[in-house]
Amino acid sequence: MYHVIAHPPPAAPFPGLYVAPGEFAAQMQALKAAGWHAVTLDELEAYWSRGVSLGPGKPIVLSFDNGYQSQYTQALPVLRKLAWVGDENLQLTGLPPSQGGLAETQVQGLLAAGWELDTQGISHADLITLDSRSLHSQVTVARKLLQQRYHVPVNWFCYPSGHYDAKVIAAVKAAGFSGSTTVVPGWAHPTEDRYRLHRLRVLGGTTAAQLLTLIAAIRDDPAAPPTYGGG
Repeated sequence: MYHVIAHPPPAAPFPGLYVAPGEFAAQMQALKAAGWHAVTLDELEAYWSRGVSLGPGKPIVLSFDNGYQSQYTQALPVLRKLAWVGDENLQLTGLPPSQGGLAETQVQGLLAAGWELDTQGISHADLITLDSRSLHSQVTVARKLLQQRYHVPVNWFCYPSGHYDAKVIAAVKAAGFSGSTTVVPGWAHPTEDRYRLHRLRVLGGTTAAQLLTLIAAIRDDPAAPPTYGGG
């Protein structure tokens, strides 16, 4: 799970979410050297459900949250050189202009490069605090808007800040999503709940060797809990 591929500016509110471009490139090279290759969540689902081959080696999904411009300007060129793809979890509104958001043409550029488009909803709201109408807007309406705008399925939801509960999961299922991703560390397995898939947040300052160690260390972590976030 990546956010901004850039050096953090002075007084950045969440500097850990900034991964320097050089760090990111080194991490991708290390993953390739260790036998990994990037796939999309749709490809993963096709393998889990129908046995569609993911190719040789170890598959990994590289997800990018919120729709930061650096995901196009910095991450895309690195992945393109490896013939790899990413999973863009686009937030439709609310990204602070000072942090830079993706333009529609840049989203289209990601799609043209084979990336998958998924969503975190309209405005990165804390979904577990919303009433039913607002929750419907953040989940169902967001999917429909992206489908209409970019003409792609948008099959996966990404919980903003990782927060979810039974009501949120039910809304995601009702919207027709194939599943959802969390911020709970661990490996995603075909036998687990598709609406509580693990991920690993990659923070700034993580060396390539440390990333490989982190991935290995969380392989057998327990399933994501029924509820995450809130008081």
